[in-house]
Amino acid sequence: MVYQRGRSKRVKSGSEESFEANEGRPRPVKDKPQPSPERLEQRARNVLLYQLAKSAKSKQQLREILEKREIPTEIAEPILERFTEVGLIDDQAFAATLVSSRRSFRGLSKSAIRQELKTKGVEPQVIETALETVSTEDELQSAQELALKRFNQMSHLDKTTRDRRLAGFLQRKGYSSSVTFAAIRWAESQELK
Repeated sequence: MVYQRGRSKRVKSGSEESFEANEGRPRPVKDKPQPSPERLEQRARNVLLYQLAKSAKSKQQLREILEKREIPTEIAEPILERFTEVGLIDDQAFAATLVSSRRSFRGLSKSAIRQELKTKGVEPQVIETALETVSTEDELQSAQELALKRFNQMSHLDKTTRDRRLAGFLQRKGYSSSVTFAAIRWAESQELK
């Protein structure tokens, strides 16, 4: 190597290339070697097992996670299919569990749960099958329970303010106007007893 005075320039001789030509421009970055298909398959399996151990997920959610991890589709799809065959991925069970938990813990309506399942990539027929277990009476009963609980918390407010806030609360949970106002009337009647 030869070093010159002034600006330091590195010049390689012989078969090595000269770096003087690249002065002022970034040097080309060498491409990382691509992992073998076997390593990508193993990585995809590991990612799926890790994600499923954390929480239940839909097949579409897992597909998106693999895409973010840069697993090629031609490798990801067969592995997703295999996990589905052996029952590790089950959108029907996922949907049923989500319906049950969202109704029990958050008090969400069928329409709110339907929307959440759609955003998680669950197929429409699977969503409808999972929501068949929720009747109109169940929906009204859930809204009534939520309304009564909130009604008691808002007892210090005047009627107009309380009703407006209760209506907003129930509608954010996804309940229709008719169910919302029926639940509010029921909560008021329970309070008068």
